[in-house]
Amino acid sequence: MNSDLQDRIRRAQRGDRDAFARLVEDHYALMFRFALKYSGQRADAEDITQQACIKLARALGQFRFQAAFTTWLYRLVVNCALDWQRARQSGAGAGERGHADAATDILTEGGPDSALYLRQVLGQVQAMGEGYYEALVLVLGEGFSHAEAAAVLEVKESTVSWRLHEIRKRLQPEQQPGVEV
Repeated sequence: MNSDLQDRIRRAQRGDRDAFARLVEDHYALMFRFALKYSGQRADAEDITQQACIKLARALGQFRFQAAFTTWLYRLVVNCALDWQRARQSGAGAGERGHADAATDILTEGGPDSALYLRQVLGQVQAMGEGYYEALVLVLGEGFSHAEAAAVLEVKESTVSWRLHEIRKRLQPEQQPGVEV
């Protein structure tokens, strides 16, 4: 971590509003990009990012410089995205779109068939449980290595690798005897 960033974080931790504003300004695009890939809709990504900024203000004092600031920040945004998803699921009405439905809005350009297939795949990944979708978004969406995703998700690198393996395995079409795919 460069000394300017360290200094800015330390000043923000001591209550320097300008330092905090600059920290948010420098990292807002990163937070928003992840939130958009996670949620799939600009308005939802804005809500998640706004919550992440609020949480950042409250939690910055807990940052101890033991990990890269961006790794810690991604974890904060992941937590906000999970909170957003839980709130959305608990209040979801029949007319509301799901998390996987929304994600296809920004991920597909191949027309309705591609969007439908992606929506089904993301829905299956989401149904696998907490951690799978997040690993998928970090590794495939953000281009993180398994080790980097593990640091953000606060799990072992092997856990991320296993989750991605399980996603691939579970999404493989079942082979019929005597039929090669």
